Amino acid sequence: MAGRCEVRRGTKLALWVSLVAILFAAGCGENKPPDTRAADEKAIRDLDAQWSKAAAARDVDGTVSYYSDDASLLAPNAPIASDKQSIRSSWASLLGPDTSLSWQANKVEVARSSDLAYLVGTYQLNTKDAQGKPVSDNGKFVEVWKKQADNKWKVVADIFNSDLPVVQPRPPAAKPRAVERKKPAHHPARRKKHRNSRATEN
Repeated sequence: MAGRCEVRRGTKLALWVSLVAILFAAGCGENKPPDTRAADEKAIRDLDAQWSKAAAARDVDGTVSYYSDDASLLAPNAPIASDKQSIRSSWASLLGPDTSLSWQANKVEVARSSDLAYLVGTYQLNTKDAQGKPVSDNGKFVEVWKKQADNKWKVVADIFNSDLPVVQPRPPAAKPRAVERKKPAHHPARRKKHRNSRATEN
């Protein structure tokens, strides 16, 4: 009997040890997704540089192609453009024949999940006003990139604004006040003297 009990105990202990070993091996064998943030950052920087070149060439269709189908463009002093047609209209009005536009990425941060990233940078814009005078502008922007179902990166949100101070409108010029000419005052004594002189003459 004692021998059988020892065998059973040994069998149970072996089973427990085997189970623990299997669970430990399963935990260690889990495949974690590789960290591709460095490669994704380089890919986004390269895409952003190509995007800037498309805008510099005034290629409207090429510029809009970097946005996802559900992207939003938040341009200054304008409503949100939340569809491809609105985004295209915004870029078409910006990339005129007298416009020179370029930008540079200063910072790129990619999520550990490697499906979202944001980019911060600066831009330079040269154009002409309604009178044909050259106008220069510089500012900053933030882009949000998202990896699509085909593993391609697209911009889902884009916002930019100028560094230049807002020009305050000049107040209207004040109208000159009309100068009121005072009528000469008639002194009572002079009137009386004038009447007496007339009476003497008569």
